Amino acid sequence: MHHDNTLRVWDPLIRIFHWSLAASFALAYVTEDDLLNLHTAAGYTILGLIGFRLLWGFIGPEHARFTDFVRGPKAVIAYLREIVTAHPRRYLGHNPAGGAMAAALLLFLFATSLSGLLLLGAEEMSGPLAALAAGLPAGMGEAVEEVHEFLANFTLFLVILHVVGVIFSGWQHKENLVLSMITGRKPKQTETAQ
Repeated sequence: MHHDNTLRVWDPLIRIFHWSLAASFALAYVTEDDLLNLHTAAGYTILGLIGFRLLWGFIGPEHARFTDFVRGPKAVIAYLREIVTAHPRRYLGHNPAGGAMAAALLLFLFATSLSGLLLLGAEEMSGPLAALAAGLPAGMGEAVEEVHEFLANFTLFLVILHVVGVIFSGWQHKENLVLSMITGRKPKQTETAQ
């Protein structure tokens, strides 16, 4: 394949991680109460993927590293202002808003999975948190379930925002960001690149 005008941005492990995480969350979300074994397996997969991503954020290639895309609130707000002016800077890896979203998704996917493990322990007396859940006061299982459902729904909201952001950013920079997460490559320059 001829890649004269493209650069490798996303390594194969990041791409596998991204699509595996998306599929695992979708599976966990749609199986909810009905297929507990499948739902639980998807949750464990999410935790394993997050563990991998945390490690890869320190030892992976340049654009996989947290130092490449995790920015402070000032940088995120400044970038959002650039979007409004229709002249945002182009980033090869995550832009500051995309980096903030990636961090938020990892955090809420972890919190959702952790609350799921606690719920599994409280209601099914199984899983690694079963002993901890056994010590919870009666009726706490219901509260944990409410928290788990809220976190899952909020994570879905973040996923929707993420997809909208990807589509909008791709449109603004005239590049196919979904394709780049499949091929790992992005154009060296686009019409809006500075």
